[in-house]
Amino acid sequence: MHPKVDQFIINAPNWQQEMELLRSIVLDCQLTEELKWDIPVYTYKKANIVGINGLKDYCTIAFFKGGLLNDASGVLVKPGEHTQAGRQIRFTSIEEIIQLEPVIKAYIFEAIEVEKAGLKIESKPVSDYAVPEELTQQFEEFPPLKAAFEALTPGRQKAYLIYFSEAKQSATRLQRIEKMTERILRGKGLTDCICGLSHRMPNCDGTHKHFQ
Repeated sequence: MHPKVDQFIINAPNWQQEMELLRSIVLDCQLTEELKWDIPVYTYKKANIVGINGLKDYCTIAFFKGGLLNDASGVLVKPGEHTQAGRQIRFTSIEEIIQLEPVIKAYIFEAIEVEKAGLKIESKPVSDYAVPEELTQQFEEFPPLKAAFEALTPGRQKAYLIYFSEAKQSATRLQRIEKMTERILRGKGLTDCICGLSHRMPNCDGTHKHFQ
């Protein structure tokens, strides 16, 4: 057991018992415990297999390559609409975890086999993401923006397209695009640090604001 994970669970505002039980189940599967991204993560030969966390309405065990699991019991959910690889099982009580313990262990062992086989989630190409009409119009009116956008990595392009498209109103989409234009021209991604002290937030001194 990792002492930082002990502290993580002790300091958790809720779901302490549930996370402790999930922790014991995962460790029983002979995975290595670490603290990554401020949550407990469990690895097999340094490869991330699962993580556990407590959120406001539920606690979770998250499978990093859950999209490759069979999910015979139908318990996996996407953490977000556009998530490709990760999947979660969500719990709201100790009883639910106890009931699903055999399933949890079976899924963990399947996830280990997925890692052993070297299987990977194929990332959707940028062309599969819709380009908002407002962004196309901005590209036409200001070609340097189009050139800068296309020079971004595929992951950064996807993040922007999702962020712009999530806005329901055209005016809001345009507002987001205008706000992000300078960031795109600087070759920065949606969540990249712009203070110059690190490549990505929040690993910097905090002098800049999110989406500034």
